[in-house]
Amino acid sequence: MVNGYAAASLDEALNLRTSHTVVPYAGGTDLMVENRPGATYLFLNKVSELQQISEDEDYLRIGAGVTFTQALSDDRVPQIMKDAVALIAAPAIRNAGTFGGNLGNGSAKADSVLIEFAADAKIRLQSLRGERIVPVEEFYLGRKKLDLSDDELITEVLLPKIGLEQYYYQKVGGRNALAISRVSFAGVFAEKDGKISNIAAAFGAVADTVLRYRDLEAMLLGKTLEEARGLKEQYLNAYADRMVLTRGRVSAEYRKAVCMNLLNEFLTRFGI
Repeated sequence: MVNGYAAASLDEALNLRTSHTVVPYAGGTDLMVENRPGATYLFLNKVSELQQISEDEDYLRIGAGVTFTQALSDDRVPQIMKDAVALIAAPAIRNAGTFGGNLGNGSAKADSVLIEFAADAKIRLQSLRGERIVPVEEFYLGRKKLDLSDDELITEVLLPKIGLEQYYYQKVGGRNALAISRVSFAGVFAEKDGKISNIAAAFGAVADTVLRYRDLEAMLLGKTLEEARGLKEQYLNAYADRMVLTRGRVSAEYRKAVCMNLLNEFLTRFGI
């Protein structure tokens, strides 16, 4: 028997989150395989405020209760995100799984979270005390560790509306479908006035959190493509020195080799 509360509105959900010790639950595709004896759940799958995709001047705002199937059918969702969530499990899982749940699971293997890291996404957190907007890199603290208070709920993912058009995404798994990532990579690139204005590289499923090294990215920011090509070997070596990866279903050495190959392919794709 499952113990829990079913909220009909966001206000009710926040009140329940404050007054009870509960585990937020939307699609449950991750929670259903966990064993949490005695847990009390807060069911959010009827909270319509969390199931909307909207936009403001700067961001596409994806509600925490938006399913992956819903995102795939929305023309406003950037293609880089669609490429990633289209590979999540099977249709039945994509129909139930949500963006908030993928974040709340705290896994570096989470397909949508990898894109959020590469895209400089922000996470909206709400409680009865108010709200916080937190960069996703600060929200993820480590494996199963989040900057989320016991009275807060993840309510929205904020994706920048521009700058995600040029990208490179790859997921490496043990098979073509229903695969948990062994290594995943997302890179975003932009030029302005002949110089690199953005270069982001995020690595998933290889450490306790998604990896992104902004100080190494800065080596190529503001450079022309010709200048960047001259720095390519130094840039790749810097990544190779920095990356200390965990062993998973495959060796850390294999993961590192794949990561370096994907990073090199990303650079080559955009003329570096």
